Amino acid sequence: MSDWTDRLPQAARNYVADRRLDEVECIVADIAGVARGKAMPASKFWRQDKFYLPNSIFLQTITGEWADNPSGAFTEPDMILTPDFTTATAAPWTADWTLQVIHDAHDQKGNPVPIAPRNVLKRVVELYRQKGWKPVVAPEMEFFLVARNTDPNQPIIPPMGRTGRRAAAKQAYSMSAVDEYGKVIDDIYDFAEAQGFEIDGILQEGGAGQVEINLNHGDPVALADEIFFFKRLIREAALRHDCFATFMAKPIEGEPGSAMHIHHSVVDLETGKNVFSDDHGRETEAFLHFIGGMQRHLPAAIALLAPYVNSYRRYVPDFAAPINLEWGRDNRTTGIRVPISGPEARRVENRLAGMDCNPYLGIAASLACGYLGLIEQESPRAECLGDAYMSQDELPYNLGDALDLFNESKPMRDVLGEEFAAVYEAVKRNEYKEFLQVISPWEREHLLLNV
Repeated sequence: MSDWTDRLPQAARNYVADRRLDEVECIVADIAGVARGKAMPASKFWRQDKFYLPNSIFLQTITGEWADNPSGAFTEPDMILTPDFTTATAAPWTADWTLQVIHDAHDQKGNPVPIAPRNVLKRVVELYRQKGWKPVVAPEMEFFLVARNTDPNQPIIPPMGRTGRRAAAKQAYSMSAVDEYGKVIDDIYDFAEAQGFEIDGILQEGGAGQVEINLNHGDPVALADEIFFFKRLIREAALRHDCFATFMAKPIEGEPGSAMHIHHSVVDLETGKNVFSDDHGRETEAFLHFIGGMQRHLPAAIALLAPYVNSYRRYVPDFAAPINLEWGRDNRTTGIRVPISGPEARRVENRLAGMDCNPYLGIAASLACGYLGLIEQESPRAECLGDAYMSQDELPYNLGDALDLFNESKPMRDVLGEEFAAVYEAVKRNEYKEFLQVISPWEREHLLLNV
């Protein structure tokens, strides 16, 4: 066992030091970003170098149904899953001593499974590498802490704070608002420390019980791994204190939605310099081309950045959500924002992604837009200097329209991989079809006796 634990990151080694490790969770992210895999005794894990799962896990919808396999026969061949020991991290909320390890997914010929979301992101990062570039991202995670909701027919409401009152809205950046559920935040910090994750900051957002966590910039795959782990970590911290954490894009009617803002920069592999700035600190053509690529290709990527019917409830005016493809410097009304920074940290922020997206696919799709702009040398429109909320709508209004745009975009499908694109579309068409069969309370209230 000592040889095996020597391969773990330091935080994981610290967690199991002088302890009897009980269990290892061997996991991959499915299309929704849900952890799938097997838990096994640690004594068994260190005696094997791989295990098997059917590739059909990537055809499962969020409701547990199965989409038709676009490639034809539904034979469910096994994938070979091998541990990526760099991802090993604690599961500090469990009753015993447990580690989680993300696994790489290959087919039986040793090729990366093209429909595995983590492999899709690796594919995009590799396209950058082939051009001599290294993409860097910094995600921001927004989510709501809400009262336990065990009846889906009942609306979601804010949690009870330590004062005995429900969490209040319109308290952005309020420290006292964060203190209302401080015990949950304390556990988030403790769990993150045990897992070796560094939080750049936690703040109160504009919604009732809405929190934002910022992560430091870094490698796209490593950051997507962290978000994948963080979602579970945050949910577990909330459950300890009799509330839920939700990453729905729009969980509470009348409140703002939750975004996953993604900051991007690109580094030249040879020089180590940010390609968005020249030697004199000025903006480069590459910087403008990256923005131009986002403006041109983001509509086709929305199906991955806003992957559920609920996601489009966030794209409404007057709720601090960017519903445009404008770009601007230090302008939070634009969908594409350039934050204040020095030349070495010049970056582009995509404010369109929802927190409900699969982090691997959301980051991959966002990077794909910028990559296409760099390759096509796409020039952006003129910078928006005013209120971009007043701009003309340019985004799809629902999941069906978004999937149509994704289907029609050969450049986006080529970058992400056609086999993945076909499977993703099949899964999402299935989910959308199932949703359209549900009769909502609004329909019963207004149509039952009036039409």
